[in-house]
Amino acid sequence: MKSKRYALIGAAGYIAPRHMKAIKDTGGELVAALDPSDSVGIIDSHFPDSAFFTEFERFDRHLEKLKRAGNPVDYVVVCSPNYLHDAHIRFGLRLGADVICEKPIVLNPWNIDALKDIEKETGNSVYNILQLRLHDSVKELKAKVDGEPSDKIYDIDLTYLTSRGMWYYASWKGDLAKSGGIATNIGVHFYDMLIWIFGSVQSSTVHLHEHDRASGILHLERARVRWFLSINYEMIPEAIKAKGLRTYRSLTIEDQEFEFSGGFTELHTKSYEAILAGRGFGLSEVVPAISVVHDIRNSDVAGPDDGSHPMAHKSRSSHPFD
Repeated sequence: MKSKRYALIGAAGYIAPRHMKAIKDTGGELVAALDPSDSVGIIDSHFPDSAFFTEFERFDRHLEKLKRAGNPVDYVVVCSPNYLHDAHIRFGLRLGADVICEKPIVLNPWNIDALKDIEKETGNSVYNILQLRLHDSVKELKAKVDGEPSDKIYDIDLTYLTSRGMWYYASWKGDLAKSGGIATNIGVHFYDMLIWIFGSVQSSTVHLHEHDRASGILHLERARVRWFLSINYEMIPEAIKAKGLRTYRSLTIEDQEFEFSGGFTELHTKSYEAILAGRGFGLSEVVPAISVVHDIRNSDVAGPDDGSHPMAHKSRSSHPFD
């Protein structure tokens, strides 16, 4: 079978190497990459012969020439900043390629409706990377929950602390309009996982939403989820700091810790394998999680109360650029 040909938008970012590896692991070829930054030496570890561009116009021209010469790319991979995903997905579809996009696929749920229209117009498809759905432990949990009585409601606490340095606030990630804020930037994949397992959102309350932390409660069909997210290193438990670690992730279900810390290294490759086999996660799959993060971003903040996640009551910090 002829190997698939890929073009990558956003080659210098944190997540791009995982896509390069997945392309290589599945027998694909990266033929062109784009990034405004030229700090992309990682490409040499995977596809040293890939064309590279720092200007979108030249990247566009190159892919159009390949298409007219009978050598089009099969997939455009989008790893650009969140607020550009919508435009770059549209570009890929209109180029005549299928599109693989990192999460969050877009910032607003209505953007998905427009992308569905372009899918119909072009005959091409958009796939989102929802890799937690492919994690073995997560799949086992879903199977267990599916096997329990349908009226059982689970009590869940989600805590995700992933420290970010001062650079974060100077980058697009620290800009609410560009990243969607902390719940979108670091929480969307957890919301997708929980909705996938425990059912649709019945209600959402936001207790805290600041530059470095956010917290609230999601009521799902089969779960009550207290969640807390932060990028502030000071929120990390002392026992974790003592190990020299800057990330802490905890998911407790009925006061039992759900362990899924390992098994992440191959999930992007598994995602690509699923897409190539016709089992990728399309636009309709991502609507619930995108709706959640949009609502969190635009909700009134109720303030912490007795039902909040315990960490929501911790003292708040000023913005580093204030």
